[in-house]
Amino acid sequence: MAADLGELLVPYMPTIRVPRTGDRVFKSECAFSFDSPESEGGLYVCLNTFLGFGREHVERHYRKTGQSVYMHLKRHVKEKATGAAGGAIPRRRNGKVFLDLELNRDFNGEDYEYEDEAKLVIFPDHFEIPLPNIEELPALVTISCDAVLNAPSAYKKQEPESWEEELQVSRHARSLRQLDNGVRIPPSGWKCQKCEMRENLWLNLTDGAVFCGKWFFDGSGGNGHALEHYRETNHPLAVKLDTVTPDGADIYSFEEEEAVLDPHISEHLSHFGIDMLQMQKRTENGHHTDNNSRPRVSEWEVIQESGMKLKVVYGSGYTGIKNLGNSCYLSTVMQVLFSIPDFQRMYVGNLQRIFDYSPLDPTQDFATQMAKLGHGLLSGQYSKPPMKSELIEQDKLHDGHCLQTRSTAGLKTQPKQQQKGVSPRMLKALVSRGHPEFSSNRQQDAHEFLLHMINLVERNSAGSENPSDVFRFLVEERVQCCQTRRVRYTQRVDYCIQLPAPIEAATNREELLAYDVKRQEAEENMRAPPEPVRARIPFTACLQAFTEPENVPDFWSSALQAKSAGVKTSRFASFPEYMILQIKKFTFGVDWVPKKLDLAIDVPDFLDLSRLRATGLQPGEEELPDLMPPIVLPEDTRDNSMSSTDSPEIDEAAVMQLAEMGFPLEACRKAVYYTGNMGPEMAFNWIIAHMEEPDFAEPLTLPSMMDPGLSTSDSPMGTTPLDNSPPEESIAILTSMGFPRTHTIRALKATNNNLERALDWIFSHPEEEESDALSDMADTEPNDNAFSNTNSHSDSTLSPDRDTPGPRVKDGPGRYELFAFISHMGASTMSGHYVCHIKKEGRWVIYNDHKVCLSERPPKDLGYIYFYHRLSSS
Repeated sequence: MAADLGELLVPYMPTIRVPRTGDRVFKSECAFSFDSPESEGGLYVCLNTFLGFGREHVERHYRKTGQSVYMHLKRHVKEKATGAAGGAIPRRRNGKVFLDLELNRDFNGEDYEYEDEAKLVIFPDHFEIPLPNIEELPALVTISCDAVLNAPSAYKKQEPESWEEELQVSRHARSLRQLDNGVRIPPSGWKCQKCEMRENLWLNLTDGAVFCGKWFFDGSGGNGHALEHYRETNHPLAVKLDTVTPDGADIYSFEEEEAVLDPHISEHLSHFGIDMLQMQKRTENGHHTDNNSRPRVSEWEVIQESGMKLKVVYGSGYTGIKNLGNSCYLSTVMQVLFSIPDFQRMYVGNLQRIFDYSPLDPTQDFATQMAKLGHGLLSGQYSKPPMKSELIEQDKLHDGHCLQTRSTAGLKTQPKQQQKGVSPRMLKALVSRGHPEFSSNRQQDAHEFLLHMINLVERNSAGSENPSDVFRFLVEERVQCCQTRRVRYTQRVDYCIQLPAPIEAATNREELLAYDVKRQEAEENMRAPPEPVRARIPFTACLQAFTEPENVPDFWSSALQAKSAGVKTSRFASFPEYMILQIKKFTFGVDWVPKKLDLAIDVPDFLDLSRLRATGLQPGEEELPDLMPPIVLPEDTRDNSMSSTDSPEIDEAAVMQLAEMGFPLEACRKAVYYTGNMGPEMAFNWIIAHMEEPDFAEPLTLPSMMDPGLSTSDSPMGTTPLDNSPPEESIAILTSMGFPRTHTIRALKATNNNLERALDWIFSHPEEEESDALSDMADTEPNDNAFSNTNSHSDSTLSPDRDTPGPRVKDGPGRYELFAFISHMGASTMSGHYVCHIKKEGRWVIYNDHKVCLSERPPKDLGYIYFYHRLSSS
């Protein structure tokens, strides 16, 4: 038999590899679906590429690559027999097979046991060889199989893991001795018992003493009195007071010298009068409120509809997304995107074509991973009701659990069987690759991620349908010189409206002022803070603030040929098919940490923006001359003494704002420079588009300035400085907006490579764009970075009432209906939790990670990002 197996495998030996350092082994999930070893058909791992495939996709890989030998992995999950002892997960019968494969958290380890199975499968005949089979298999095959089985899963190191997975239970937790000394901890007003410090305070879980934490090199932290107390008493565990919530708390073991978990933290805190299930999240001023006096319901409870009996729903379009550890910002955005028909049609409607034409490594292909997630959410394959669905139909939706540094103590018990949801780890690894924030385990801003996804969709839709066209619209900006009253009209592309939240327009302004007075008095007298008051702002006030004229800083009037006062108003030159509204709830505190304003806005179900449509130049208005400001060279340049190393003028405030986000300083300087000091948002888009370049973080270097005394004939290449080719970065930014490359280059040359002026020039010279577009189509230069926006064919994405070429928009009436909104809970974008509500089949549905339920009271007034779809004209 051994000889027979050896002869059978001989033809395939050249294709069988042993995983080397750096090889990723995908043995936990299919590249095209969410099949895993726990799926009915198991998972097939190619012994050449080490990619994993479900039963329905492995044949495609075999046909495309000719690879015939696969390892089939199958995990059998079964319920323990009645009377079996609970406790630790039993030893697996085949201990070597899945050493690195995580246990499915959807099955309680105390009630289920696992049996792992592996075998070789040879295609196309599906010949199976059970493993282990050391004596009968060639040595190379045995080594390869053993290496695959023991290799870490592909995303073991890449996937951010939550603290619940990393922290270990303290050995003192179960047997912790607590002194019966009558100590009771108040809900606020804490201070260190030695130095009266009020920050970074730790409660010793043995004697209830409150001391400050250790000192840090940046001057923050405390004076280390908590550690001194441990050295004096040997009381090992302490909890950080401002982290106690119903989700858990931060716990440190002095004896073990690391952060730990305490499964009994609720009992340990109750010993000192702290009921963690009643603790509220921190307010922005750092205090807590308790529930003893029945305060207002927190936004966590309102947004998640806690305490209500929510009916769990299953099937197509009702699939949840697992939380990878602070990945709820991604989940909510993807749920909304795949509720839009254009995204469904692009990625799920073309599923087979995308899969058939995917590259050899589909895990690195954007379209493939989008199609995979879209199919997972819409097929209903991963959202099936359990056998006893009637028992959990009225399941309560428990609080979100994506906060970092939280133990699972205090969470309400969940049913053993509920929707598993799909894991977005393969897509997340791809779309966040190289991004300093999205690739981390930290909480992120859902709005920033939404724009990031739109950017990726744009970049990956060259030559094909672009589903993000549904968001694109044109904004008309009218700038008026206050002195001459002349005007200039320009247009720019946008995808989202950012609505201000004017606190001064709150309908409960007097209540807010009274609360502020009480809060200050409480701080001065070290009393518990008053119950917070949420500002209630009319939506009409937000819209009015958005349309108000704003001053233009450093406005240069071409009519006066000098700087003057200028005002700008914005209107819609086109209305998108889907309108995104973001409420500007977040601001920066004095410590530069993003903080959220506590406010409620009566966002309407139906929205009519028709009155905000742009009108263009009006009778009686006189346009500003089409002149550019003179190029003012520095004094030392005019004296021929400027060196090539002098720094260009860069908006340092914008640079620092980008650097605060975690980007390299030099990359931020380049981004601001190459976007013409047009602001941090434009520079941020440049960073996203160039962050994978090898010189991304290299210092900004500019070509040496030529001697202004040289004539055209004397200068290199017979050109003047203004004739130099524009920076490729500037060209890429404008072509990504849909303008032809030739037209873009001409605009940049005419405006001395200033992006903002180049945009003005493009819109003021539309007659030249069509010929440039045709020129670009004929251009066969391989490095021409053209996007699908420059395609010449006419289709439905072109506005019927726009005769001049330009960015593709789907113009139509400005009447909309609300169909989805994303809500944020927490004090800042750097923490908290996101959920989304989507209206499907005439009913609101709440998506809270992997839990999907019918909504009883959708909290529309507490949303962060709102999505409207256009109403058909009647």
